[in-house]
Amino acid sequence: MQPKISIITVTYNCEQVIGKTIDSVLRQTYEAIELIVVDGASKDKTFEIVQAYGSRIAQAISEPDNGLYDAMNKGLKLATGDFVWFVNAGDWIHADDTVEQMVSFCESNTDILYGEVMLVDPNGTELGIRSQVTTQQLPQNLNWKSLKKGMVVSHQGFLPKLSIVQPYIPNNLAADIDWVINALKKSRKNTFVPLVLADFEIGGTSRQHHKLSLQNRYSILRKHYGFIPNLWHHLLILLRALVYKISGKTKY
Repeated sequence: MQPKISIITVTYNCEQVIGKTIDSVLRQTYEAIELIVVDGASKDKTFEIVQAYGSRIAQAISEPDNGLYDAMNKGLKLATGDFVWFVNAGDWIHADDTVEQMVSFCESNTDILYGEVMLVDPNGTELGIRSQVTTQQLPQNLNWKSLKKGMVVSHQGFLPKLSIVQPYIPNNLAADIDWVINALKKSRKNTFVPLVLADFEIGGTSRQHHKLSLQNRYSILRKHYGFIPNLWHHLLILLRALVYKISGKTKY
């Protein structure tokens, strides 16, 4: 039986990009997909564009929220699929047959599917996969301890089963890493998919509030890995970033 994929798209004032995101989902050759759009009461034409797709979108709501992770939690409550995948406004699925190919790697005990993502600039130009152009290298044997040095897997390339996830913690710019670690702790099998799953534009909230994001991340990782190990891991993170900066291997 084909697993059902719940793709959740969070939107807010993104009329310029939302169509590209939705179209990338609706063009998929795989049929067992439900698309859920959670809009934060956009003041532009975002939700008008969403509504124009009609019944091709399984569920679409527009109402005020308390930030990105509150909206993502609303999406989780609406989801009915086996796996959940956040492809938010401005992200898009890499190719029309991506989901079909990805699902072919799923085994009976797979609780998490994960793969690479492509970074793009605001013009949509590909900059390279995340493992190539950043300090974060995606492991082929991902587990919850893999994140002790940071977010080695992007949420755009991470599909956990709905049955093992919990809500995102509110008002925390590192809520995504906490959510991923918690899912990995519950997972029976994490299946690496040797594909680029999604494209996403560099930037985002955590980039815009970099200092607070780092503080939130430090607290989250300390909770999961302990004070002393986390302190040591962050020293290694700083050293790694310095080495990459000097070598010119990463720009993002």
